[in-house]
Amino acid sequence: MTKIKLGPADFAEREMRGYEVGKRNVCIAKIHGRYKGLDDWCNHAGCLLSGGRIEDNTVVCPCHEVGFDMDTGQNVTSPGVCDDQPTVQLAVEDGALVVDLPDA
Repeated sequence: MTKIKLGPADFAEREMRGYEVGKRNVCIAKIHGRYKGLDDWCNHAGCLLSGGRIEDNTVVCPCHEVGFDMDTGQNVTSPGVCDDQPTVQLAVEDGALVVDLPDA
């Protein structure tokens, strides 16, 4: 695993941001005081989930309204339309948001 520092862990509750991390994009949100993350590129049509909205524990894609659970990556609104989203492991270290990505 490779640890990559994303920046300050200073999100407001229900705030969501997208980050480019090497050849990947990740969507990070703060929900109920916890940081959660998924691949940012929706596997349905390639839209950025970070441009969507948070509903409860679900990120809703701005293009076709597909919703993914932020804990599991499960497609909770339109199973069969597209696959689940890969999740990413996050931590806060010395006030910075750090993502653990598998080595290529």
